[in-house]
Amino acid sequence: MADGTIPTMSTSTISGPAARRIALAAQGFAEARPSGAVTRRHLQRVLSRTQLLQLDSVNVAVRAHYMPIFSRLGAYEPALVDDAAWSHSARKPRMLVESWAHEASLLPVADWPLLRSGAKRMGWWTNYARVLEQTPQLVDDILAVVKEQGPIGAGDIERALESDSGGYKPGSWWERSEVKKACEWLFGMGQLTTGTRRSFQRLYDLTERVVPPEILSLRVSPEEGARELITRAAVALGIGTEPDLRDYYRLGPDVSKRAVAELVDAGVLEPVTVDGWPAPAYRHVAAKAPRAVTGRALLSPFDPLIWERARTERIFDFFYRIEIYVPEPKRIYGYYVFPFLLDGELVGRVDLKCDRAAGVLRVQGAFAEPGVDVARVASELAGELRLMAEWQGLDGVAVGKRGDLAPVLSRLVR
Repeated sequence: MADGTIPTMSTSTISGPAARRIALAAQGFAEARPSGAVTRRHLQRVLSRTQLLQLDSVNVAVRAHYMPIFSRLGAYEPALVDDAAWSHSARKPRMLVESWAHEASLLPVADWPLLRSGAKRMGWWTNYARVLEQTPQLVDDILAVVKEQGPIGAGDIERALESDSGGYKPGSWWERSEVKKACEWLFGMGQLTTGTRRSFQRLYDLTERVVPPEILSLRVSPEEGARELITRAAVALGIGTEPDLRDYYRLGPDVSKRAVAELVDAGVLEPVTVDGWPAPAYRHVAAKAPRAVTGRALLSPFDPLIWERARTERIFDFFYRIEIYVPEPKRIYGYYVFPFLLDGELVGRVDLKCDRAAGVLRVQGAFAEPGVDVARVASELAGELRLMAEWQGLDGVAVGKRGDLAPVLSRLVR
């Protein structure tokens, strides 16, 4: 409905386990991993499920954007993602572009107009507008440097500006310089994006040199942008509440509710009731509910299957919080904990670190969920940990003493 009121109609009822299988299938976990080499075609298939890959600076185990591909496809060459995101050629056109979506994310180049449509509310970078009010010439000067030298990092932009005019003073060590803040504002506003990365450092470039002109020139209304983004969220989730759908691209509540109502009217979303869910749900009309989901996967804290923690608890009865910012003595499970998915259930969690100096994947803690078959969980987890270690070029797995899974897991990975 135009006013954002979601229409009332009779709804079908779905059991909690069925909703869980729908969610897993939507994210690609009902499909078998490739038996041969993972190719660009496989990557595209995962992206058609997840819609985007979240970026994060933490590198204690594996960069966040690499892990969802491994979770769904198994071992692959990370350069497959790098080439898709940060290089372009006539033979292999750029597939992905960086923007603020859920958080900082890689998403299909074709989706750029949706993020720039006005459907998505502005984010934290707008706080940096005051820097530009104080130094209004800074934007033009930064864009001139990027045009001449890009792709280029914020530090090199700052040095170029200092050498030209001496007029820009770096910020204190505990805060970003004015140049970095202005670059982030330009990135958030879409005037700059990431041309490439060097050791994960973002190198800014003019958006017009990264996004093809036929994509950049497309104009999408805020209403159409919201409908398309909610549709993509529904494809990725399979089934979810309106707040679940809203969170995928971090839309505002009024915008999201209006889009959901319009998609219900259009027959794209089907209102459903899920046993045990406290709020109405919406199922994408093409979402499948397989009879069973088998297989195993380690999930990054930033995997889209689990990044909305309330939804994770509702679907899997699995309470999960990332404890990076929790003081070490107060952590329950560890610094960077990966839930373990086995046959459609979250059955355990492991605190992982890639110790490249020692050449091992360190399991700093390993914990089973209540009521699981510990022996089977440990056996399957050991196999997945060995695969992950091999994928990362490590010699093996080293298990510490923390957690009830640790003793049996330690014996299995020797």
